[in-house]
Amino acid sequence: MARRSRRTSESRIEAPVAPYINRVLPFFDPLDEEQIVKLEAQVDWVLENVGIAFRDDPEALKIWKAAGITPEGEFGDLIKADAQWVRAQCAKAPSEFVQHARNPARSVTIGGNNQVFAPIYGAPFVRDLKRGRRYATFEDFEKLLKLAYLHPNLHHTGLVIAEPTDIPVSKRHLDMLLAHMTQSDKPHLGAITEMERAQDSVDMAEILHGADFMENNCVIMANVNTNSPLLVDKVVTQAVQVYCGRGQAIVVVPFILSGAMGPVSTAASVAQAMAEAMMVCAFSQLVRPGAPFVLGNFLSSMSLKSGAPTFGMPEPVMSNYVVGQMARRLGLPLRCGGSLSASKIEDAQAAYESADSMHSTMLAGANFVLHSAGWLEGGLCTGFEKLIMDADRLGGYQKVLSQGLDLSDEAMARDAYEEVGAGGHFLGCGHTMRNYQTAFYEPALSDSENVESWEESGSLDMRARAYAKWNTMLEQYEAPAIDVAKKDALEAYVARRKEELPDAWY
Repeated sequence: MARRSRRTSESRIEAPVAPYINRVLPFFDPLDEEQIVKLEAQVDWVLENVGIAFRDDPEALKIWKAAGITPEGEFGDLIKADAQWVRAQCAKAPSEFVQHARNPARSVTIGGNNQVFAPIYGAPFVRDLKRGRRYATFEDFEKLLKLAYLHPNLHHTGLVIAEPTDIPVSKRHLDMLLAHMTQSDKPHLGAITEMERAQDSVDMAEILHGADFMENNCVIMANVNTNSPLLVDKVVTQAVQVYCGRGQAIVVVPFILSGAMGPVSTAASVAQAMAEAMMVCAFSQLVRPGAPFVLGNFLSSMSLKSGAPTFGMPEPVMSNYVVGQMARRLGLPLRCGGSLSASKIEDAQAAYESADSMHSTMLAGANFVLHSAGWLEGGLCTGFEKLIMDADRLGGYQKVLSQGLDLSDEAMARDAYEEVGAGGHFLGCGHTMRNYQTAFYEPALSDSENVESWEESGSLDMRARAYAKWNTMLEQYEAPAIDVAKKDALEAYVARRKEELPDAWY
């Protein structure tokens, strides 16, 4: 179908006005006071007696020494600290903050009772129904970015929705950042893999938002992983220095496969993850007190027969609940969970693993949810259909979280009972006619019609419907307006930096 040069407002798909979820549903806290105090004591024991190594960054060790803490251990980089001091440092980070988008209507509040959904991050492969599995290209990346921008149930576009492997590693962050800043107006993440790439991210954010505004507001976040077990490398500490040094936000996520990077114990692994993240939070506050910090947890079980990670299992589900409870007691925003699966395609395994993982993420109260949509193969592959299918389900979670149970007079429907007698039906009564358009959540992709209607429509399964959906969305995509001078400045910055950087594929 040819794209029309002009579209009516009815045909154009636009990003949502409501930019994130403000939840009314209570959190699920599984531990009683005695249990959580015992787990917190384990965290404190790790901080004080085991310690966390801060490796390969002499500047980070100088910052610790300036705070009165002497590194220990064989390599002189092991940080042990009084647990109450660490907690006091963590208390300096805000319990919630706004990440400002270039379109103020898309800004998100992270922390407190708020939840923000973002797509998968970091997959080198993509898959779709017609072309199958392949290394991702920049064309794939752009399509996925446009879909994340357009979908009303994704509030944030992340960064590496898929790795554009046709662009040198040394330069691809520039193309991705430019695309996020010009082809979407939702908030996004910055690069972290090297200090220069982090600096490019902050510098480009300054062009987009202005130095004065950026000085007092968060306009960009970065997501980093500790090198579990118990190791923080220079990728993390340098990202903290670049982002937090400018008052921007850092998300720090221990990635623990229990049995490999942590003990085969959910309780021990959760405590280890908390200790790793809290020590980096303390470091971030030494860099700049009050810098926004998001405590992360990515804990998964694994097959002890093969070593392969498993998702949607009871152990990581429980870890989501527990880390949510602990993060709220600590007063820090939380990142955990997502629509995770080890499945290779959008099949029954993908559905139930992703649903269990995402449902626990929702109840746990994760404030920033990376990997909300599109995750396949344990994170190695971004599925085009999976992105759309997952995002469709996020709308149902959003209704549960933001509305709970309506107990208004209208919801009690007393006039309907006065109108409809015993043995009657409510299909045509006044209350139904007033509310039928908004009474129930209607997933865009599910087919609830009878089998005859389904067959007449082509007998399409969910994957086929998702394929048609994302192709239609891309046909109707239009880039959001942007100040021409800012766009020109961003493009000039990218062109200059590409001239300065050599091509490197590692």
